[in-house]
Amino acid sequence: MTTKRRTILAAAVLALAGGAGVWSACRGGAERTGVAHDTSKAQYYCPMHPTYVSDSPGNCPICSMKLVKFESPAPGAPAAGGSPRKVAYYRSPMDPAVRSATPAKDSMGMDFVPVYEDELAGGGGVPGRAIVTLSEERRRVLGVRSEPVRRTSLARTIRTVGRVTPDERRLHHIHTKYEAYIEHLHVDYTGMFVKKGQALASLFSPELVATQQEYLLASRARQQLASSALPAVAQGGVDLLEAARGRLLLWDIREEDIARLEATGEVRRTLDLYSPVSGYVTQKMALHGMRVTPTDTLFDIADLSWLWVLADVYESDLAAVRLGMPAELTLSYLPGRTWRGDVTYVAPTVEEKTRTIKVRIEVDNADGQLKPDMFADVLLKSGLGIGLVVPESALLRTGERTLVFADLGEGRLEPREVKVGAKVADGVQVVSGVAEGERVVTAANFLLDSESSIKAALSALQPAGTPRQ
Repeated sequence: MTTKRRTILAAAVLALAGGAGVWSACRGGAERTGVAHDTSKAQYYCPMHPTYVSDSPGNCPICSMKLVKFESPAPGAPAAGGSPRKVAYYRSPMDPAVRSATPAKDSMGMDFVPVYEDELAGGGGVPGRAIVTLSEERRRVLGVRSEPVRRTSLARTIRTVGRVTPDERRLHHIHTKYEAYIEHLHVDYTGMFVKKGQALASLFSPELVATQQEYLLASRARQQLASSALPAVAQGGVDLLEAARGRLLLWDIREEDIARLEATGEVRRTLDLYSPVSGYVTQKMALHGMRVTPTDTLFDIADLSWLWVLADVYESDLAAVRLGMPAELTLSYLPGRTWRGDVTYVAPTVEEKTRTIKVRIEVDNADGQLKPDMFADVLLKSGLGIGLVVPESALLRTGERTLVFADLGEGRLEPREVKVGAKVADGVQVVSGVAEGERVVTAANFLLDSESSIKAALSALQPAGTPRQ
């Protein structure tokens, strides 16, 4: 026999010996459990190889994983209401289809698991679900946790994004009410801040010069006719002066300029155009030497001390939005700074492409930190009264209904169908299905739901009165 063939034969012998040792260990563990028929003694099994069972703690000889203590509920354990629970039948822990009317063991020596009548009832009236019973050890392995249902003040918070825009009621277009020529610009660039009453431009208007001359003539005529013996003549001088004054006022000539004209008796070739508001020049169309008419816009001035924020709210959140509700605004580049305002307008139409509704919020911008066309994070807050709240992680949304698992104590977890309301800051409102103080499972829900569905399905496959060995 060659050296190569001897090496292969030796490896095969060692593999067979190792496999036989593992099989012997598994069989030995099962046999030890089968021999130790004392049900009061604890049993241990491997989580990865449930067929291996031992009556003493240790490690699995197959995968070296630590053995887990096997606990099954006592047949006479009382229900949550205090009445004893009735065993419907016993099933094999490895094959739920194998059942027995009396306590028994399977071929591996594992005790059959009792199935109670309340577990077969479906659990809370939820079709396709059954009550799940877990030992403390299994709860820890699965990571099952529960929290109580709380009654608290409900506050709905909607998070969205808004765009800062000028208040349309504080936008002003600057025009002249007569034809003129711009001879000098006092405001000569866009973005300049101007105060109310500040001169914007000096204008020359032949029509305005002629009207000033008419006013001076009317003023002299009133003085001359004031001493007339005929009251009608004296009054005519006064009326002529008032007509000239009114014409100047209609052209937005200030009272101060009219008083100066009357005091000095000098006609000014140019008169200044003044700003009616304080704000920033957002557009400047006026140029030196330009001929302007009443239809021309010379300047656009925006008062930015108050601004609008137009926030986008989805259709699903619109029911929680109302006029007057408070809102908070923050900017990503100014952490810690918050602006507060109220909702003053909700758009009557939905934007077709985004399926959102514009909501307007008015905010004070006295310090000028907010700029038009900025984007801001918006929080809309509304109070919904008092109600029951559960963590969102407690809810199982199946598409047709929403479920929770109520922790009844003593390892019993009951599926419940609930109706939910608004999503609030610290959970979800529950309208029906649970009561205040009841505990609901908040972790490992999907594992429990699978177990509950399987138990309900297996219970429907075979009646309890037809056990099978």
